[in-house]
Amino acid sequence: MFKNILIIAPHADDEILGCGGLISKFSKLKVNIHVAVMTNASKGDSKLFSKSKIKVIRNECLKANKRIGVKKVFFFNFPAPKLDQYPIYKISEKINNLIKKIKCETVFLPYGNDIHKDHQCIYEASLVACRPIDDNLVRNIFCYETLSETEWGLVGFHPNYYEILTNEDLKNKISAFREYKSQIKNNFHPRSEKGIKNLAKYRGNNISQENAEAFKIIRLISK
Repeated sequence: MFKNILIIAPHADDEILGCGGLISKFSKLKVNIHVAVMTNASKGDSKLFSKSKIKVIRNECLKANKRIGVKKVFFFNFPAPKLDQYPIYKISEKINNLIKKIKCETVFLPYGNDIHKDHQCIYEASLVACRPIDDNLVRNIFCYETLSETEWGLVGFHPNYYEILTNEDLKNKISAFREYKSQIKNNFHPRSEKGIKNLAKYRGNNISQENAEAFKIIRLISK
């Protein structure tokens, strides 16, 4: 079903947390997987997020995605944490242009009810960019869950699509996330190795499997 995937991440590391197992699984099947990291926090608040810190995180992002099999990472510079004050149409336009450039038919988005405003804004802008009009190539839209963002939102995440993960896929996901040395947390924090393992086990239990990643179908168009 998948040939050319775009994973849209509000921040660097969201793509691995939400889709790392899927990336591992489908990259081995020679599916083209691209990642778009939409924000640059130093643009939104340089006092909290320096240019040097963002450079470190983006280098970690490139290493993580290369390790797990992503074809290319695209970086945008929309101003986190002020994204809710930025015109949505400008974000949508960039996403739409990227969709045309890489010719993707399947898009993975952050969940629209995540607690983080940036995730909500990127979700909304992406839906506009993926409207099924004017020969838009996007046929399939899924939402992923992001540890420490999705589970703390006011509206729960109720998946209706699962990808079964092998132990190798889960290991690859964790290995990729380890590249985010500035972002990974200690055990018992959701964004820890233990948090990633626990969620994979829980989603696997949902479907009587050992490990899984869960998604919510927003649109699925069959040929």
